[in-house]
Formats: sequence, C-alpha cells, structure tokens
Amino acid sequence: MLIAPHTFRRLVRARELLVNDEHDALTVRAIAVQLRLSPFHFIRQFAAVYGSTPHQLRTRARLERAKRLLAQGAPVTDVCFEVGFSSLGSFSALFTRWAGASPTRYRHLVQVPKNFGPVTIPGCFGLMTQAPRNSREAVTL
Repeated sequence: MLIAPHTFRRLVRARELLVNDEHDALTVRAIAVQLRLSPFHFIRQFAAVYGSTPHQLRTRARLERAKRLLAQGAPVTDVCFEVGFSSLGSFSALFTRWAGASPTRYRHLVQVPKNFGPVTIPGCFGLMTQAPRNSREAVTL
C-alpha cells in the first residue's frame, strides 16, 4: 500500500508521541484527532507502516521502560504504576509473557549489586589477551 508523504510524516509524528513518556496520557483517539485522521484510518495505516498497532507499540515501549527500571532495582509495584499500568496482576502477567520471567525474577537476574567492586582478572586470562590470534601473528624464535 502506498502512503502519501504527508500521511507518512503524520505517522512518524504519531510514533514519537506514542513512545514518549511525556505524552503517555494521550489516547490513540486523541493522537488521531491531533493528526487530523480518523481513529480507524490512523490505526490501519499505522499498522501497515510499522507492523503493529499504536497500542501494541505503546505497550512495548512501557515494557522496555519497565525493564530499565527493574534493572536499576526499583520495586515491582512502583514500576507497574510508573510505566502506566493500573493493575499489578495484568502488568506482571504481560511482563512475564513478554520478557520470559516475572518482574521480580527479571530484577534479580539483571540487577547489579550496589557494593559490586572492580573486577579482578586472574593472570592467566590476562596473558591470553597477549597471545597471537592466528598463526600468522605468531613470532618464531
């Protein structure tokens, strides 16, 4: 399907509004009105260009933001409400389906301990970085 350039620019603007946290309160209908498109036409054309509906894109952006907050050690309940979900149960179920682990488990898997110091590399591994990568680099004595 061919889309007129001005319509494409509108869809790019809509995508920016959907993934931007500042405009999270805007509904899909409000964005469509702002772009002077009917909601149904907007959803149909958006899905044709981006491969997902505006709602799916916004949900994915919220879950990506939730992953970042959980990795920083934020509590699951706070993350749930921070990213725009109103139900902890629906957030947890959707996050588990999307990320493959519950929010709590994900946080434990990716969170770096605060008292984590510098990493020490044993000498033998340090010497391996000095080894030639292939036989052409090896120097014969």
